[in-house]
Amino acid sequence: MILKVFLFLIGFGLTTIGSVYIICYLNLFSIGYNFFEYVNFIIRRVECLNAVIGVIIMILSLTIGGKHELYL
Repeated sequence: MILKVFLFLIGFGLTTIGSVYIICYLNLFSIGYNFFEYVNFIIRRVECLNAVIGVIIMILSLTIGGKHELYL
C-alpha cells in the first residue's frame, strides 16, 4: 500500500514537472514556430517526456494491486 502511494506521488511529481516545461515552451509560438514544429520540439526534449512517464507510473500504481487491499 505504501509503495503504491509512493509510486503515485512520484508519477504526479514527474507529470507536474513535464507539464510545466510544456507550458513554458509555448513561448516558441511567439518567435514563429507553427504547431507541428512545436510538437516536434516537445517530443525530443527529455524534460517534457517526464509528463508521459509520470502518467504511465500513475496509471500503473492505480491499476496494479493485490486482492487483499481495501479500495475506497
